[in-house]
Amino acid sequence: MFDLGKIFTAAISPLGLFFLSLPLGSLLIFCQRRRLAWWIMISTACWLLLWSIPAASIWLRQGLERQYPQRSASDYPVVDAIVVLGGGVQGGRAGWRIGPHLQLGADRAWFGAQLYRAGRAPWLILSGGNSTWSNADEPEASAMQAFEADLAVPATAVLLETQSRNTAENASYTKQLLTEHHFGKILLVTSAVHMPRALSLFRAQGIDAIPAPTDFDAVPRKGTLQNWLPDVAIYRVQQFGS
Repeated sequence: MFDLGKIFTAAISPLGLFFLSLPLGSLLIFCQRRRLAWWIMISTACWLLLWSIPAASIWLRQGLERQYPQRSASDYPVVDAIVVLGGGVQGGRAGWRIGPHLQLGADRAWFGAQLYRAGRAPWLILSGGNSTWSNADEPEASAMQAFEADLAVPATAVLLETQSRNTAENASYTKQLLTEHHFGKILLVTSAVHMPRALSLFRAQGIDAIPAPTDFDAVPRKGTLQNWLPDVAIYRVQQFGS
């Protein structure tokens, strides 16, 4: 089943809008609306260029990351469970890849292990299934569990939520697990830039969640000029809707 939310997010991202403008512009030119066509295509190209500049991407992401400051694992209170959202670890794929593949956002699984080893909760809940375009044979939660085992988190302390395809489903299916095991307060672990959206969705489910952000990535580059040269900064902007 297609995840319409992720498809919509990709479509309205700067890169998605740029590519959508090409057939739309061509259609408008065919309909003798050349001025409107060129205005749409040039505007979306400029929008794409803007968010491809690291300085613009960093500014936007810092606004989100600063809402919940970074803390060490030992500074968090003791709760019933630590919930780690998927988004940085992919599973294996027969004939292509053995074991978990760490990606941007793998800090989530790492920090979850840090919190567990700091005694912040006796349980670690790993939340993440396979999206429509997943490149793995197993749910992300299962791949994260393999990584957590290497970080000295015992399998007996881990619960898996393997059905979710997006953040809203992370919250919904995790709520079911929390209810089933009579867990109350949790630490919610996800990337700092993703935390405001994730926290609002979890709290909308009635979950008593304390934000435990990680993966603070919006750090200006040391070379001033590098902050203004276009690169793949656009990729991090597009992750907001995951």
